[in-house]
Amino acid sequence: MTTTPPPRPTRAALAAAVSRTVPDVIAHDLRVLFCGINPGLYTAAIGHHFGRPGNRFWPVLHEAGFTPRRLQPWEEQELLPLGYGITNVVPRTTATAAELDADEIRAGGEALARKVATYAPRVLAVLGIGAYRTAFGVPHAAIGPQAQSIGTTRVWVLPNPSGLNANYQRGDLVALFRTLRDAVVA
Repeated sequence: MTTTPPPRPTRAALAAAVSRTVPDVIAHDLRVLFCGINPGLYTAAIGHHFGRPGNRFWPVLHEAGFTPRRLQPWEEQELLPLGYGITNVVPRTTATAAELDADEIRAGGEALARKVATYAPRVLAVLGIGAYRTAFGVPHAAIGPQAQSIGTTRVWVLPNPSGLNANYQRGDLVALFRTLRDAVVA
């Protein structure tokens, strides 16, 4: 388990990150498998999910009650004993999710469904409404629990916690994440 922060990536490290993927933080029978859209350059350069300093995932996860303290990206393995994990719809690293085309997102959704069927988390929480709509062919889906399930896994959609997502303020994200937490802990 890594307890020290990785060095801040250089421009060269960010450029080299395009060819990398970030390993899943996953185990069987998790309470929630959080699913990002795809790794960004900073995340891939440091090798840890939601690694960019402006990403709100880690503080929101704590404030919503999923973790006993605010974890840092390099402490991501500490999620597993708590019953949580992380994966992505598309494993390919890009500077922005806008670089992914619909075919790639749909293929990622198919691969994600197979992964979820194998690991059987209680809930799959997709972090990004647009990615969810495209990946699973549900064009009118809304934030929150979905009618769709994958085997025994319930599907939930939450907003993308990226600092670039100005549609949701941190307090809004905390409230939405807390609703999920309350549903899986009850």
